[in-house]
Amino acid sequence: MTLETILPPERVLYDVPGGSKKRVLEFFSTFIAQNIPSLDSQEVFGRLIGRERLGSTGIGNGVAIPHARSPHCTTPIAGFLKLADAIDFDAIDGDPVDLVFVLLVPEEADDTHLALLGQVATIMNDSDTRQQLRKTTSQRELLELLLSKIREQTAS
Repeated sequence: MTLETILPPERVLYDVPGGSKKRVLEFFSTFIAQNIPSLDSQEVFGRLIGRERLGSTGIGNGVAIPHARSPHCTTPIAGFLKLADAIDFDAIDGDPVDLVFVLLVPEEADDTHLALLGQVATIMNDSDTRQQLRKTTSQRELLELLLSKIREQTAS
């Protein structure tokens, strides 16, 4: 399973209002529940916040990868948000976050979960990729760039 198969174009969001970590996670939870009726926004939000309490998913360099398991998730689900303004995400380097890659996986998806997190981390750890993502000026440009980076990473 690759990121490309679980990240449809409608879940790559450009210029998302930030405000705070909580608001961004609430926004995503509401958004994903509207897109996938089997998911409940409060349950998704609770899972994401619960994971954040274990330690911030802000991995540094302005990137966060919030992720959680959900019993109502039958296959892995991804979303990418480019925030309008960077927010405090309690990242390990203390830098504010403006690129957020969210992953939801089924309860039992151990190996898949780790493989997908690894794919995201590899893509987002590249400074040129982060810089290019930040320079995008539309949802379409963001989507095309992100998909090309995912394909490059999958091919290597």
